[in-house]
Amino acid sequence: MPPEAKRLPEPLVDFHVHLFPDRLFDAIRRRFVTEYGWSILHPLYWSGCIAYLRERGVGPVVYSNYAHRKDIARGLNDWNLNVLAELPDLYCFAAFHPDDQDGLAMAADLLDHPQILGVKLHLLVQRFYPDDERLFPLCELVMAKRKRLLFHVGTGPVGNAFVGVAPFRRLLARYPDLPAIVAHMGSLEYGAFGELLADHPGIYMDTAFSFLPKLGSVQSRQRFSGGEPGADPLWFGLSEYPVPS
Repeated sequence: MPPEAKRLPEPLVDFHVHLFPDRLFDAIRRRFVTEYGWSILHPLYWSGCIAYLRERGVGPVVYSNYAHRKDIARGLNDWNLNVLAELPDLYCFAAFHPDDQDGLAMAADLLDHPQILGVKLHLLVQRFYPDDERLFPLCELVMAKRKRLLFHVGTGPVGNAFVGVAPFRRLLARYPDLPAIVAHMGSLEYGAFGELLADHPGIYMDTAFSFLPKLGSVQSRQRFSGGEPGADPLWFGLSEYPVPS
């Protein structure tokens, strides 16, 4: 570890890492190249990702994956359970798709696992709105289980009709105490998402892949408000590992 890194807390906790089975990782990387023109800075598979982070002083790792279509969440979650069994200081936000017939029952079982912190919804990729009524039973289940939902709901680095602060506000109008985490601090609508914190104490912001200069000038003109004085609504997503470059 470089000397200047010794000023950091020990151990570091990386809250935002992506891990997938190897073949799915390959498919996602190909999509990054063909659809967005991105390359991958560290083209490692899941065990290599963990080793890389460990070598750089990261202790517990929180990762997520998501079901980009129906009927794959169970396979992903079976893989998650196997990975979690190997590493006791690894934690996960599980995969879910609202069109899976057994999706809610599967989520109920998964949320009882001590290393599963909640469920990941990647609205950009999964292409449904946060206030889609198919998600209401999941929201209520997560609240009952005292776990959390991790949302990719911001408009950066790319967006579509399903993301943004407006549809997320509609969800919070129905569930004002929803225990949710907004990935990337709501990039690129940092200010608008930050304003939610004052009225919704269950909302936290994950800092991974935020305030990057190449994402455009929108972010530099918006001020992020951290909610009530003394509150700590930020969770340190260190890396977005393995990041696109």
